[in-house]
Amino acid sequence: QVQLAESGGGLVQPGGSLRLSCAASGSIFRIYAMGWFRQAPGKQREVVAVITSANRTNYADSVKGRVSVFLDNAKNTVYLQMNSLKPEDTAVYYCWGRLSQNEYWGQGTQVTVSS
Repeated sequence: QVQLAESGGGLVQPGGSLRLSCAASGSIFRIYAMGWFRQAPGKQREVVAVITSANRTNYADSVKGRVSVFLDNAKNTVYLQMNSLKPEDTAVYYCWGRLSQNEYWGQGTQVTVSS
């Protein structure tokens, strides 16, 4: 019933910026938390940033100071603003949400940071 759709990934040079978007659609009764995870080749999936319905945020140590997560409740959309990107940020980024009574995942969007 609920789907998450990511967009905004692509190829950027080191030091560049990207803004990822994730729109939730379907029967959304309440958003408890949304955020972003990423998975690089040969590595396990890791949390990047999470924002709760209380507007609390937390970030991975590797992205603190470079990444901001924002939730637009009116649009049921969570954003990930990424600045000062590094090659180590290259990964598939997955939108995640705890909505209503379940957890949901997007299909992922590729972010490649390379010169």
